Amino acid sequence: MIGPSEVVASFDDPADNLAFDEALLRAAPEAPVLWIWRNTDCVVVGRGQKIEREVKADVCASDGIPVLRRASGGGTVFHDPGNLNITLVLPGPSHRPLEALGELMTATVAELGLPSRLGDRGLFVGDAKLCGFAVFRTRTGLLAHSTLLVSTAAERVGRYLTSAPADPRPLDSHRSRVASLAEHGLRKGVADVTAAVRVAAAAQLGELATRKPSDEEQEWHRSLQHTRYHYPEWHAEGAQRK
Repeated sequence: MIGPSEVVASFDDPADNLAFDEALLRAAPEAPVLWIWRNTDCVVVGRGQKIEREVKADVCASDGIPVLRRASGGGTVFHDPGNLNITLVLPGPSHRPLEALGELMTATVAELGLPSRLGDRGLFVGDAKLCGFAVFRTRTGLLAHSTLLVSTAAERVGRYLTSAPADPRPLDSHRSRVASLAEHGLRKGVADVTAAVRVAAAAQLGELATRKPSDEEQEWHRSLQHTRYHYPEWHAEGAQRK
């Protein structure tokens, strides 16, 4: 019987991490898959978002911060090594995918000793957003992923993302004040926070077997690198290479 697993993988290029994130879903796993990962500094927009409405492109260019696109919806986020990414892939149909992710992240933050509340597309401590959520579905399953601000300073997020536009559109990000665990006085290292995610995931999904990427996941990774994540037009406009 196939049970839940945690896949262990990391890539130096943020685009390669985003490609692998999607590859985990495209490989159509038969049981839940957890992946915990980090990126170097970058900005990541949602699937259908317009960069000019979300990102201070001139500041990103000046600071050498790449602007990338992911396959899921949701809002634009800033990634750096102080921001932990948690991917949860669930097989089959699910009518409430964000509920499973919300439960996982709520339990993680509780394990770290902070009270939190679920809000619109994220987890909040007080009035500050700690985690953002996004979801992507296929016919065989769904991917739900979250950011968790461990030590990323709110000022860094604000430096690269625009303020809420005066003429809001359906795909625009919903801007919220953000604050990391460190800014809430919880100065845990990434290793401690990762351990808390694993404890919460095991309680929710059952014991997770640690494994390397499967052959099918690696094949999908290579394919998505070619058609999307190593193709500049994908990041600029969401266009795929034929």
